[in-house]
Amino acid sequence: MTTAQHDIPVLSSIADLAGGYAVWLCDIWGVMHNGVNLFPGAVNACRRFREERGLVVLLSNSPRPNEPVARQLAEVGVPETAYDVIVTSGDATRNLMSEKPGLPVFHLGPERDKPLFEGLDVELAGLDEAEYVLLSGLYDDLTETPDDYRDLLAQIKSRDLPVICANPDLQVERGNQLIYCAGALAAAYEKLGGEVVYTGKPHKPIYDLALARIAEVRGARVRRSEILCIGDGLRTDMAGAFAARMDALFVASALHIDGANSDAPLEGSTVRALFSETGIKPIAAQKGLNW
Repeated sequence: MTTAQHDIPVLSSIADLAGGYAVWLCDIWGVMHNGVNLFPGAVNACRRFREERGLVVLLSNSPRPNEPVARQLAEVGVPETAYDVIVTSGDATRNLMSEKPGLPVFHLGPERDKPLFEGLDVELAGLDEAEYVLLSGLYDDLTETPDDYRDLLAQIKSRDLPVICANPDLQVERGNQLIYCAGALAAAYEKLGGEVVYTGKPHKPIYDLALARIAEVRGARVRRSEILCIGDGLRTDMAGAFAARMDALFVASALHIDGANSDAPLEGSTVRALFSETGIKPIAAQKGLNW
């Protein structure tokens, strides 16, 4: 990718573009589904790429390990034939926590994220006893906003506790609703002067883990020029691909484009305007991932 802002082609099919790559790093939430609805075109595209060309790695900022994410995909309707490997921010988070054996940790996040701690030498503790905080999300992301956490974040800062953020997303779509994620709380904590370590996109740990898994599955390393990153997030998927020196395909979603869920076509001028201030440029865009 380059920082020059020329035309970003809007593709109706990814088939011709796919031939130049051996691996896809494909986002899940916003590309494969929106938490409620499956996107069949994306499932078909991933399946076709696997059958005809290469490896599909689903790369997610989910704060849970890959096993529960695989189960969630099955529930939504994504078949195992659509991907080879799942790598999550939760996986990268577990790697980081394993480097802190026995240290008491305060978990800020919903009960559904508890698989993060399974099998690890960690001690879940109250805020007063903790030596660091594991931030995986809001307790109730359907009703709460970062404003509801001002006092708690101030308490954490009063002890100058470092925070590991297991999901750098600020928001994601759930059906037709935008909900806040752990990244929004982490950003608020940083504004207080707090220290945050991020494990997911666009940060290095998740890409290092993905490259290691690719090499493991293929039995050899893959050049970054052979990898295409696919996603709908500017500050996560697109920025992460740019930082990792990989090409990227932008998939439109309501996260950044009003009306993205309507039947209206995706206009090239809309995509250009979206990226004009970012200093990054995807090699192409699609209304939705489609073969």
